[in-house]
Amino acid sequence: MHARKIKPGIEAICCVHWERRLFDSLIPLPDGTSYNAYLVRGEQATALIDTTDPALQGELLEPLASVEKVDYVVSQHSEQDHSGSLPIVLDRYPSATLLCSQKARDMLLSHLQIPAERIRVVADGEQIALGGKTLQFVYTPWVHWPETMCTYLPEDQCLFSCDFFGSHLATTDLFVTDPARVYEAAKRYYAEIMMPFRSIITKNLDKLSVLDFDIIAPSHGPVYDKPDFILDAYRDWTSPNTKNEVVLPYISMHGSTERMVKYLMDALAAQGVSVQAFDLAVTDIGKLAMALVDASTLIVGTPTVHVGAHPAVYYAAHLANLLRPKLKYAAIIGSYGWSSKAIEQIAGLIPNLKVEVLGTVLQKGIPDANTFSQLHELAAAVAKKHKEDPNVLPK
Repeated sequence: MHARKIKPGIEAICCVHWERRLFDSLIPLPDGTSYNAYLVRGEQATALIDTTDPALQGELLEPLASVEKVDYVVSQHSEQDHSGSLPIVLDRYPSATLLCSQKARDMLLSHLQIPAERIRVVADGEQIALGGKTLQFVYTPWVHWPETMCTYLPEDQCLFSCDFFGSHLATTDLFVTDPARVYEAAKRYYAEIMMPFRSIITKNLDKLSVLDFDIIAPSHGPVYDKPDFILDAYRDWTSPNTKNEVVLPYISMHGSTERMVKYLMDALAAQGVSVQAFDLAVTDIGKLAMALVDASTLIVGTPTVHVGAHPAVYYAAHLANLLRPKLKYAAIIGSYGWSSKAIEQIAGLIPNLKVEVLGTVLQKGIPDANTFSQLHELAAAVAKKHKEDPNVLPK
């Protein structure tokens, strides 16, 4: 992949991983991904901002073959998909200095065994002149590791944001050309990776708001030449507002839980509440994470396996607890054969979700008229809470 011009003296080297379908052996990548490095050429010095995943290091080295000297290599984030090719880049440019945040230094030493004498720590707000271009470093911790930072070029109004505002999306487009497609990919990225740090991201958004930029160049996905698009999306996702929506992950073994779920979905729809249901036997867990970004209520549906929740439901509840979405309400429904502790078990799995529990409905065997009545009451309770809550917005 050749280097591509963003602005005079600024080039992107986009290493596109078309075939990758899983990240961290956990996160689905239905549209692949990319790892973007950026060359900034000043009048006196040249900087390379981030590298690439080791699997694609050849695609980074090929366009660098024509770059005789790099004075600075900037590591904005120590995770291997960005930093993993640092050793080979530093070997290629033996006089280059590696710039990173204070917390990144120890990670680069331990994760990649970078020689300490090659590393220079830059402070939050520190500037380095390249000649007509200035690198200004902005610490943005917990986006999504503790050591992350952005790099700002004031002369060119360009913000290199690393994982911040990124999207797992394989594309030949340098800039965003299909906003709807990029929005979905960026929302998936936020849901799967950034959402647990929502409150800190809000502070980092405020920190970046004082900078004047018309380009956001992330390390995954296309470059934003109209940055309000992604900034508005992040402000929405991190705001306290939710939508009049229920997310309903469930699984059913012999049909009883499925009958309860379908009745409840219909009852909620009749009350004007939108529902996104996910059969956990077949669902893309990333789609579930995306739905949790905006939802007001989580309702979990589970059968009983050996007196406890079904393992797939256990996993989904544990994941929701880790992601810490801005849910307001929750409920649990399910079925069992002879005995069940599923409700207590699920409730114990989600301590990070500061939600009001609106009810539980547990049925022995096939749901009957009394079960359906309880589900109808649950739907009415959800709709009432949504209507009364000023932070629950109509869809």
